[in-house]
Amino acid sequence: MKKLSIIAMLAASLSFSATSCDDYLDVNESVDAPDKIEGYLYLAGICQNLQGLYYDIRATGPLTQMMGTGNATYTYYAQNYYYAGSDAAAEMFRVHYWLHGMNLENMINQSVAAGNWTLAGIGTAIKAFDWDFITKMHGELPYDDAFINGQLSHSYNTQEYIMGKARELAYKAIEYLEMEDNSNYGSKISGNDHIYWGDKDKWIKFCYSVIVRNLAALSNKTDFVSKYADELITAAGKAFQSPDDDATVYVVGEGDKGTYSGGNNFWCPRRANLSNSYWQHEYAVAVMTGTVPKYDEASANKVIAEYPEGEEDEYYPYELMDEQIICDTVKAAGHFDPRVVLKLATTDSASFNNIDKENVVMTYKYYGSSFTSSSGSIGTAPSFYGRKSTANVTKDGAGRWLYREGAPYIMMTYAEIQFCLAEAYWKKGDKTNALAAWKTAVAADMETAGNYLVAGSIGNVGGDKITKNVYNKLADAYIAGPYVGEMTEDDLTLSHIMMQKWVALYPWGANEAWVDMRKYHYDIPYSGEFPKNGDGWDNTSMNHKWDTDPTKVYKGLYLAPMQVQGRKSSYNTNNEGAPCYRIRPRYNSEYMWNKPSLESLKPISGMAANYQCSIPWFAYPGDMPESID
Repeated sequence: MKKLSIIAMLAASLSFSATSCDDYLDVNESVDAPDKIEGYLYLAGICQNLQGLYYDIRATGPLTQMMGTGNATYTYYAQNYYYAGSDAAAEMFRVHYWLHGMNLENMINQSVAAGNWTLAGIGTAIKAFDWDFITKMHGELPYDDAFINGQLSHSYNTQEYIMGKARELAYKAIEYLEMEDNSNYGSKISGNDHIYWGDKDKWIKFCYSVIVRNLAALSNKTDFVSKYADELITAAGKAFQSPDDDATVYVVGEGDKGTYSGGNNFWCPRRANLSNSYWQHEYAVAVMTGTVPKYDEASANKVIAEYPEGEEDEYYPYELMDEQIICDTVKAAGHFDPRVVLKLATTDSASFNNIDKENVVMTYKYYGSSFTSSSGSIGTAPSFYGRKSTANVTKDGAGRWLYREGAPYIMMTYAEIQFCLAEAYWKKGDKTNALAAWKTAVAADMETAGNYLVAGSIGNVGGDKITKNVYNKLADAYIAGPYVGEMTEDDLTLSHIMMQKWVALYPWGANEAWVDMRKYHYDIPYSGEFPKNGDGWDNTSMNHKWDTDPTKVYKGLYLAPMQVQGRKSSYNTNNEGAPCYRIRPRYNSEYMWNKPSLESLKPISGMAANYQCSIPWFAYPGDMPESID
């Protein structure tokens, strides 16, 4: 990596009106730029830099089959391999090591030295979040060598070490936040903390939530129950307690009045980062509409539905899997999940007529894309804004749901933490508590999703195609119905937990959904401890678990090389048949400046053409092997 001790440009945020030139010169050792500023002045920029979370979803969205994309760069990730010589999908790497980098280090160190424990705790909490996030994206990284002044090469630490350090940082942040702090902050924190506005109690819950999320990544390791599960459960009891605790980064939503693009959400129509080159994947549509198809296991083709002649249904051409996990296509109370209206786009009700009528809302049709084309198996997917072309962008107005100009960036939610808790209890064999946490989680995501509902109106532009009243009515019926409220301990499976979590994470939490998919190895069947070439896949094809297999977690999920209808392609030859298990670190850091450290990585060298296929430590049942036979 390049020298990491870089002070980002914060000079524009400083005001020296109350000090003389002599005072200004007295506090700076550098003649080129201010290098001693009050710790709180770093905070607003550090919070806003977290929009990088949404940048990287352009890669992890396609990797999790939440999104398809025709973007020339990110189609590489949709097809599970590496776009050589590019910084794509390493924005959070850049955020952590550079934009946060020494800014965050200085904020923490200066705050500790001054006894500003609240500010030190907030900074350390964000640092813990960063480390946990990027190691799960990239695997091994420079930790001990990360922020050493003047150092131009950096040795790598193991993922096991970094994940442990992330937990240590979270506990240290809690320690700081619980210390008596007599600092006179005034509005210094409340005016610059764009996540919790200086609320210490919520920051403490945030730290425990980072710990829960960190440990949940280890849930498929052989020692999870004996080593990690109880710590996760304890932390969950102190983590987020309701959707009111959800961690989000404030976005102003300046519309066309802003002086810089960052005043609007990265995903909104005005910034056009999703435009018409990203679409909801057909897997997302099938899961959230209850239309996961049935496969003939002999032919590997989808079973064609039988209709009386002349009554064929183009929207439901296939027979459906007997047990849908999220909902089904029966338009009756409790069978319809209204989150679909918010999370997915439809071209129906383009003028927002009848969005206050539940019988109309439940008949909307949704179409999904393939991996790299808007054309899916049953139609053409619209953009995330609900249109099929790039023309007349102004019709999208401020946008809808999380794709609105003023929608916040979601970091973590109470629902996610409760799903992690449900999975931990399930792994321990405690179905009673697993079911209770799971039901709480689904209801919590229903509430969180609804919090960002802004209904459109006839003659207006933008907005969601459902009113708050109809959404709440349908939500109550769903929570009380057969897919949630009537679920019993005997009926609850790991699929119910993980697929509902996948829906809750859609699409803001694609990075964590990818953690879950990788730790369960994409439901690839294999013998031994982990899949590899010749045992799960070969250079041209991949095995699959059928949806009827009780051990299959993600029903309806098939990767591109799996030998079923609509798949049967091959990955790039560099992958040697394997799916992607990690994002390479940032090219303009590691591949330009730190090649020797990359070369030393095991079991696959960071310089190897298939390094993106190297299974990370959290996804191995035990320790990482030295080599792969």
